[in-house]
Amino acid sequence: MITKYLSAVLIVLAQLFLAQTISKKAETTTPFFTETSDGTKLFTKVSGTGDLCIYVHGGPGMWSDSFENLKGNRLETHLKMVYYDQRGSGRSGASATNDYSVNRMVEDIEDIRKKLGADKVYLMAHSFGGIIATSYAAKYGSHLKGLILVSSTLYLNDSVMSQVLYANQLTGSKIEIKDGQYMPALGEAMGKLNDKGLMYKLLSDSKVNMDTLNKIDEKRPEENGFRNNVWNISEYYGDFTKLTPGIKVPVLVVTGTQDHAVGPEHYKLFKFPNQRVAKINGGHLLYYENNEEFVKSVFSFIEKER
Repeated sequence: MITKYLSAVLIVLAQLFLAQTISKKAETTTPFFTETSDGTKLFTKVSGTGDLCIYVHGGPGMWSDSFENLKGNRLETHLKMVYYDQRGSGRSGASATNDYSVNRMVEDIEDIRKKLGADKVYLMAHSFGGIIATSYAAKYGSHLKGLILVSSTLYLNDSVMSQVLYANQLTGSKIEIKDGQYMPALGEAMGKLNDKGLMYKLLSDSKVNMDTLNKIDEKRPEENGFRNNVWNISEYYGDFTKLTPGIKVPVLVVTGTQDHAVGPEHYKLFKFPNQRVAKINGGHLLYYENNEEFVKSVFSFIEKER
């Protein structure tokens, strides 16, 4: 009789625990808007379990949805992922003050951290987002458990050079970067790739993968500020690799062996004192193309830092 009673109690307790867990998860996955210190509203979504990890998407001017839904959400088994769209991008509002400076983008991350009430978080960035995330680490390193850079550029000119050289290889062109005119050369290279239907090659060798990405991005709201402004802000063209020697937090650099968007050798410019490098077979979308290795490298890093 006592055994039956204890079993019934345990079942009830298990049901209550399960209900609480489901309820908690439902709460964390409900999107909301973070109002920044200058009044801009940022789309924010928290999902998963574990240490908080704020994801900084690339572009510039893209959104976090593509990473989340191209297997990035598999990180949620060990990390509480914070997906947000940068000001003037995706589902977020345009800057209330027309401020898209690096420092303002850094403060947006800090506003999100404060809103979530976390003293320390992981910060993960992809592509162009690496500039913003590394700048955050330089200013607010005391609030980071670690920095994770995935296929990230920290010096646009070096990455543009990689793109132009690869475009020449694919199209048989001989485009040169003359007198420091990187962007005009890139524009010419993009034109050559587009003429041959090879634009997708900068991000992935698989057109199927690009079609999958494009289907997600078709749902992205129209440009509302950042991309139209960023190319006129000179500081984004600076060499942010110069910040790396002074950043003391643990850093994981995930780089693709065939990533011609930032350059397969670009990571060698990084001089973080406490860095690990994970070289993964794949291109700019390696987190999707080789998700198992990507997730394994991230989980190994956070396990080591605990």
